[in-house]
Amino acid sequence: MIKSMTAFARKQLDTELGALSWELRTVNHRYAEFSIRLPDELRVIEPGVRECLAMGVKRGKVDATLRYKPNVAQDAEINLNTELVTSVLKACTEIEREMDNPGRINPVEILRWSGVMQPPQLDMERLRTDILALLEQTIAELLESRLREGEKINGMLMQRNDAVQQQLSVVRDGLPGILQDSRSKLMARLEEYKAELDQNRLEQEMVFLAQKIDVEEELDRLDVHIEEMRRVLTLDEPVGRRLDFLMQEFNREVNTLGAKSISAVTTRASVDMKVLVEQMREQIQNVE
Repeated sequence: MIKSMTAFARKQLDTELGALSWELRTVNHRYAEFSIRLPDELRVIEPGVRECLAMGVKRGKVDATLRYKPNVAQDAEINLNTELVTSVLKACTEIEREMDNPGRINPVEILRWSGVMQPPQLDMERLRTDILALLEQTIAELLESRLREGEKINGMLMQRNDAVQQQLSVVRDGLPGILQDSRSKLMARLEEYKAELDQNRLEQEMVFLAQKIDVEEELDRLDVHIEEMRRVLTLDEPVGRRLDFLMQEFNREVNTLGAKSISAVTTRASVDMKVLVEQMREQIQNVE
């Protein structure tokens, strides 16, 4: 079953180390491209995140955002960078010596100094396990969403593919009558001008006309493409590129059919098929 490249998924998890939240957004793209946003303290796990995403998403642009809010216990110990505190106090003392009336140093101001208060050490291995486990769940939800959207696209493609076959049947059913009518008109004109026509030139024109109006090859190829479309839509693998190539083949044969048209019936059918092929092509741009 085909999958859409457009989807969204969000998962949250509260752990002993803090609250985790993953958001995944995907849109169509020629290849698999990942844009990953992680908190600075968790950048070390990016390779694992990228590997996990690559296993689940084969095509499309993925924006992955992780939010992390650590738990702060009321009795949590405050960790100070004592070396930095000593350096700051020493600098403050030297400045006070140059002042006429120095004020008392406020300890809170020292605590606000960048790097004085150190964040608690994270259990990175445990946090990494929780983050990747939550990511796998989020990817699973994302793939379910892509599959649901893909089912809708699949139904639309099957409907348009069947409509192309219906137009093909219209051309095939009408072709004998179209050819007979064309021959009758041609013979009537030849009767009027046969005295003035060179026999060799007449034979050449007949051969040229026969080649021009012969569309059996195009009809047969379109039959093959229709069946291939049905087969590809049942494959359990990414098929977007294969379908895109197939649309090029559809379009080539339909254009040739229109160019060879000698009747309003075939002209209308070729135009209708071009519209159907274009509708399929637009939807296929969003298929994984």
